[in-house]
Amino acid sequence: MPVALYALAAGAFGIGTTEFVIMGLLMQVAADLKVSIASAGLLISGYALGVFVGAPVLTVATSRLPRKTVLIALMAIFTIGNLCCALAPNYTVLLLARVITALAHGTFFGVGAVVATGLVAADRRASAISIMFTGLTMATLLGVPAGAWLGLHFGWRSTFWAVAAIGVVAMIVIAALVPASRDNSTGIAVRDELRAIGNPAVLLGLLMTVLGFAGVFTVFTYVQPILTEVTGFSESAVSPILLVFGVGMIAGNLLGGKLADRSLMPTLLLTLVVLIAVLSVMTFALHSKVSAVIFVGLLGVAAFATVPPLQLWVLHKANNAQSLASSLNIGAFNLGNALGAWLGGVVVARGPGLGALTWIAALVTLTGLLVALWGRQRENREERLPIGVCPGDAS
Repeated sequence: MPVALYALAAGAFGIGTTEFVIMGLLMQVAADLKVSIASAGLLISGYALGVFVGAPVLTVATSRLPRKTVLIALMAIFTIGNLCCALAPNYTVLLLARVITALAHGTFFGVGAVVATGLVAADRRASAISIMFTGLTMATLLGVPAGAWLGLHFGWRSTFWAVAAIGVVAMIVIAALVPASRDNSTGIAVRDELRAIGNPAVLLGLLMTVLGFAGVFTVFTYVQPILTEVTGFSESAVSPILLVFGVGMIAGNLLGGKLADRSLMPTLLLTLVVLIAVLSVMTFALHSKVSAVIFVGLLGVAAFATVPPLQLWVLHKANNAQSLASSLNIGAFNLGNALGAWLGGVVVARGPGLGALTWIAALVTLTGLLVALWGRQRENREERLPIGVCPGDAS
């Protein structure tokens, strides 16, 4: 695989660390800023909504610029946002700083995915996407546990100082390794891009992503209090357990990429089914420390096996609007994250509590599977239509 893919993975590592590390710091942030755990969870929702808004806006705004230049500028925004997080004097400023950081997220992964697929042969595109997203999974394996450890021993602000430093390193690596000769924008008109995004198949793909990942983050947002209050682990045990989740993410991401290269829709359906099964059984596994650790790892595998097929589906259906579609799908992942964090907060604060998060999450992901089945049925119906007949004419 081209070395430029690993440069993109370096940027993904930094962005993934700042997105997920707050989950290992919720209790420290809540205590220091004197807010509830549910309110601290909104730092995840706020970030995710920032991604959802920033992805299409920045993608359109930078569509005429060279993609390498865009990627470097986005890492600069990311770095500045994390510096603001480290210096935030109160909860409101921290939330706004998280939103600023998030603005770079969706466009980076969206543009990066298009750059990644342009570096390899057509039959290796899902694998190229999975390599770039390996940076995101490595963030969970290494960045998030390290950030949680830093937060525990040196205060949560030290974590954001460290992530800002990662942003600087990522800018340097991208500048050095991503080839400028292969990163030109397509120059497609914004109106044509928006028309392509209006394709029902693209919209269904975005909805699959939102619903599928809403289930994941209904649970993962509150993994620290779940492990301490439901399973009975100490706070110091959370960081090593997050390592298990990170290993699972890497394995699932690479596996999902390889399977999606072979057969896209069956892989998409299979990964969603497995994710639902893991979330469902996890309800019972959390009451044993050994099985809880095992299922945290399985959740990582199941969740990130869905990423390459979901991203590749949207890229396939978007035709010439791949940059915008790819960025929107990253926004869809994060809208799912926001919905999941919000739903989990409601369940914790007003509903049946932490122990119910897993089965509620399974029901949410089930809706994503139903949308995927609808998408497959629609695709099969279109393939059976005679040439020249519009899909809308089918009965």
